[in-house]
Amino acid sequence: MGAPRRCFSVEMKVLPQEIIQSPPWHPRFEEPTICPPLGFARIHLIKDKDGIDDYLAKNIKGLSKQEAAANRNSYKENICIDMLRQGYHKSFSELFTLIQKWNALREAAGPGSAIWQRQSLEEQPEKLDQLYHFLTRAEAAQRAGHSEEVYDNQLNVACCFDDSEEKQLRNYFYEQCFNTAQLIKTDGGKRQAQAHAYMGLINEEQGHIMKAAEHYEAFYQLTEGSTWKDETGHTYNSLACEHLWRIYILQADKMLENKERQQAIKTLIKAIRMAKNGGDKKMEGEAAYCLSLVYHFAGEEKTALSILNTSIKIFTALCDSAGLRRAYEAIDKILVSQGKAAESLTRLEEFKKDAENAHLSQSVVDACVLIGNIYNERGNYDKALEYFTQAFEAANTLNNLSLVNETRTYCGIAKAHKLMVAFNSHIEAEDPISLKYLLAWKENRSDMCADPLTVELDRETSPCEPPPETSPCESLPETPILDHS
Repeated sequence: MGAPRRCFSVEMKVLPQEIIQSPPWHPRFEEPTICPPLGFARIHLIKDKDGIDDYLAKNIKGLSKQEAAANRNSYKENICIDMLRQGYHKSFSELFTLIQKWNALREAAGPGSAIWQRQSLEEQPEKLDQLYHFLTRAEAAQRAGHSEEVYDNQLNVACCFDDSEEKQLRNYFYEQCFNTAQLIKTDGGKRQAQAHAYMGLINEEQGHIMKAAEHYEAFYQLTEGSTWKDETGHTYNSLACEHLWRIYILQADKMLENKERQQAIKTLIKAIRMAKNGGDKKMEGEAAYCLSLVYHFAGEEKTALSILNTSIKIFTALCDSAGLRRAYEAIDKILVSQGKAAESLTRLEEFKKDAENAHLSQSVVDACVLIGNIYNERGNYDKALEYFTQAFEAANTLNNLSLVNETRTYCGIAKAHKLMVAFNSHIEAEDPISLKYLLAWKENRSDMCADPLTVELDRETSPCEPPPETSPCESLPETPILDHS
């Protein structure tokens, strides 16, 4: 139930790329440099030396050593040389380390991986431009003692590595941001809160749930009462609630694995509280659903049903078909485990009726499938086929081909089970007439009573009426389900 990362980065500006392979801030030398005329004339035995020298001086411009080197070197080499010339030794070291780390990630992933197919970091001039810009600005700000600017530029470097294959490089700068944020005392704790959120993200991705919870809780405490918002307009405090809601559910899951049910219940109650504080009803409904399952596992069925009813009200208000289906499936399991199958069917019928009144076609499909499965398990294949057919009809209104095919499959299952009743009755009879019925159906796959061979057999042998439960006149499925030949 993970959530997408939101970046608190300041606005980044991609620096323009120059035609010459040198940084756009590399000094240009526009003064003309005259080629040495004397040697040139002597080598080629030019008679009109003075005229040629004058022409060369006026029309041919030479290159300085720096410009010649800029054309010979790679883009990465020009970036590194420029950093060193301007005194950014730390930025040079970090850029060199990043390139080495990127190459190590590529080698570790191996051929066929996504990062292996991409250009290396030193062959991406736009990214090198960004790294040069933000690294040197961070170093200059650090020298000037401006921690806020150092943090902002480090965060922008982290955002340069937003692909999943580059997470290690991103995390390296998130950790630098966290260390820098501890030095900032002038922004009311805003950057420190951001840094805790990023550290929580790192630990969550690495599976360190408890450590992630500590950072998210610090993020929540620092944002209480604040009006800070991210670039999407969400307040930092609501984001903190969302992170804590998710991490508490993960914690509860781990606790259930260790049979710590009471601790899991307490943790899920905290998740519900976070969902309410964040004003997100969907999160509240999901947390309530999870809490009901824990109470069910703990044997407190009455409490579990009560909480499930609460989650159903929330999902109904949100028109959340997926949530409603899971909640009613849970209710069905609890009631059946208590021997209250009839009550379960009543609840599902109510679900179907409410879904029809609210014009929730997806929920109508879900309700009909759930009811059809119950009848199918009980061996009442006629009722199962009835509800599966209703599910198929409702699915056709949703323009969802996969759902239509799914409900069609349910209909086929119910029809096959009906056919098995008739088929098995003939197998169990073990008489010549039943055998001829089966052979005739095997040849034509048509209705048993209307089969010409069967009619001929009827005239010759005058067979008795088949038993009512066999439903011999029911149309057989077009697909030869029983053909094992």
